[in-house]
Amino acid sequence: MSQRKLRLGAFIMATGHHVAAWRHPGSQVDSGVNIDHYIEVAKTAERGLFDQVFVADTPGVGFHGDEEAFSRQGRVSYFEPVTLWAALSAVTRHIGFVATASTTYEDPFLLARKFASLDHLSKGRAAWNVVTTSADNVHGNFGLDRHPDPASRYEQAHEFIDVAKGLWDSFEDDAFQRDPVSGKYFDPAKLHALSHSGKYFKVAGPLNLERPPQGYPVIVQAGSSEPGRELAAASAEAIFTAWTSLAEAQAFYRDVKGRLAKYGRRPEQLLVLPGISPVIGRTQEEAEAKWAKLQSLIHPSVGLNTLHTFWPDEDLSTWDLDAPPPYIPEPPPGRNSRAHVVLELARRDRLTVRQLYEYLAGARGHWVVVGTPQTIADRMQEWFENGAADGFNVMPPVLPESLEEFVDLVIPELQRRGLFRTAYEGRTLRENLGLERPVNQFSVKGRKVA
Repeated sequence: MSQRKLRLGAFIMATGHHVAAWRHPGSQVDSGVNIDHYIEVAKTAERGLFDQVFVADTPGVGFHGDEEAFSRQGRVSYFEPVTLWAALSAVTRHIGFVATASTTYEDPFLLARKFASLDHLSKGRAAWNVVTTSADNVHGNFGLDRHPDPASRYEQAHEFIDVAKGLWDSFEDDAFQRDPVSGKYFDPAKLHALSHSGKYFKVAGPLNLERPPQGYPVIVQAGSSEPGRELAAASAEAIFTAWTSLAEAQAFYRDVKGRLAKYGRRPEQLLVLPGISPVIGRTQEEAEAKWAKLQSLIHPSVGLNTLHTFWPDEDLSTWDLDAPPPYIPEPPPGRNSRAHVVLELARRDRLTVRQLYEYLAGARGHWVVVGTPQTIADRMQEWFENGAADGFNVMPPVLPESLEEFVDLVIPELQRRGLFRTAYEGRTLRENLGLERPVNQFSVKGRKVA
C-alpha cells in the first residue's frame, strides 16, 4: 500500500494574506488586476507540485469602518475567479483551480455551465468552492431588500448543489459519437432534461454542454459552522477550515468525518484542509524578524477595523491598544464560525487589543506558524499524522515572495520526509487528490436507468 500523502492547496489572496502585505517590498502591489502576477503565482505553485490554487470571492465591496481605514486596505479590486482560472488554465498543465461562487447570489444553470466550461478548458482541473455568502452588504447588488438568514441560505445551498449535479449529468459520458461516416453526432437517448422543481429553484435543463471531464468539478466547502459541516458532509469533497490548536483541529476532523456515513459516504471521500499561513526563515530569528517587519506595516486604523465584525456597535478608537478588550462577546446568532474561533483565541491567550488585531492581520484567524522550514514541516506533520488534517490550504502572507519561499524551502523538507509527492500522479484534479469520479445519475455502468 502506498503511503498516505499530504494534499496541498495554495490560497491566493492577491498581494498576500497579511492585511498590510500590499505595502511589503515582496508583494506585487497591483496584483488584484495583474494577470502576469497570477501567471507567476500559478506556475510557482505548479512547480511546487501543489494540488490546487484557490481564490476566495465575494460579490461586492465589503467594508465596515471609517474612511481612513478603508483608504488603507488593498483588497477592493480583483478578478472574477472563473474568468481568471480559465486564463491560467492555458499556461499550466497539472494544477487544479478552485473558484468561489455563491449559492445565494448565483443562478444554478449559469453556474453549472461556467464550471463545466472551466473543467473542459482546463482538461479536468476545475473545483467549485461552495459558499452561501455571509456578508450582509451585497444583497443590494442583486435587487434584494435584505440578506437571507443563515438557515434559508444553507437550505438553498443543498438544493443548488443537487441542481448543479443534475445539470452536469445532462449528457451521459458516452453520448457523443461524432462519427463522420455514419453522420451521427450524438445519441439523443443519452441526453436528459433535469425538470427540477423545488423550494428555491425551477430548472428545466438540460445543460447545453457535455459532461465535464471529471464528471463534476471537485466540490469544496469553506466554513466550520454547524450548517456548514452538514453541507460538507452531504456534498463536499474537500473542506477548508480554520483552527489554531491541534486539539480543536482533531475534534473538527472527527466530527465532520463522522457525519459522512448518514449520507452513504466514506471518510476518505472528504478531505479536511485547515489553513496555515507560514512565515519562513532559514533561522528562527530570521522568521521572527520577517513577521515583525510585516506587523510593523499595520496602520492602527486598519488593525482596529479587523475587530469591527466582533464589536460592531463599539467605538474601537477609544480602546487602549495595549490592554485586553473591555469585554469579549458571544457571537450573535447567524455569525459565521470564524467569530467563534477568534473570540475563543482572545479568551484563551488573554490577548491585548493590539495582539488580537496583529494576529488577525496575518490570516484572519487561521493558523500562523513562524519558523524555519523544518519547524513548519514539523507542525504540518504533527497535524497530518494525528487526525487533524488530510493536508493544508497554504496561505502565503506576502505574494509572490512567501509562496516562492514555501516551494523552495518547505516542499523539499516535506518530500524528504516522504509526506509529499515528487511528481503529479494523475491528469485531473480528482486523480491528484485521490478522489473518485462520480457516476452519472442517469446511468449505471453505462446502462440507462429506466
